[in-house]
Amino acid sequence: MSPASLTMAGILLITVPGVAYGGVSLLQFLMRNVPGYLDNPVRRGLWRAGHAHAGVLVLFSLVAMVYVDQADLSDPVKGLVRAAIVAAPILMPLGFFLSVVRPSDTKPSKLIYLTFLGGASLAAGTLTLGIGLL
Repeated sequence: MSPASLTMAGILLITVPGVAYGGVSLLQFLMRNVPGYLDNPVRRGLWRAGHAHAGVLVLFSLVAMVYVDQADLSDPVKGLVRAAIVAAPILMPLGFFLSVVRPSDTKPSKLIYLTFLGGASLAAGTLTLGIGLL
C-alpha cells in the first residue's frame, strides 16, 4: 500500500474504538431504560442507523484503500478518492447522531443533511474508483 493509503487506513482504524464505544453506549441505553432513547423512536432509530453505518462504512473504506493504489488514476485523483471514501463513515453517522442530540427531539434537525453529504461523497469516491479500476 502507498503511504497515503496507509495513512487513511490508520485514521480509519483509530475510529474503530469510537464505533465500539457507541455500541456500548447504545447497549447501556437499552439496559438502563435511559429516558429519551427507548421512549423516542426517532432518536432510537437514527442512533441505531448511525452506529450501523459507522461500522459498515469503516470496514468498507479500509478495503477500498487497497484498491485505490491499483486504480489507473492520477495521484491527485487518488487523493480525492481516498478523501471522499473516508469522509463517508465520518459524515453519515454524524448526521444521524447530531440531528437528534436532545432526548426530546422528535424530528431530525438540518444536520441530517450530513448523511446526504456522506452518501454523495461515498458515491463519488466509489464511482471514480470503480472507473479507475476498469
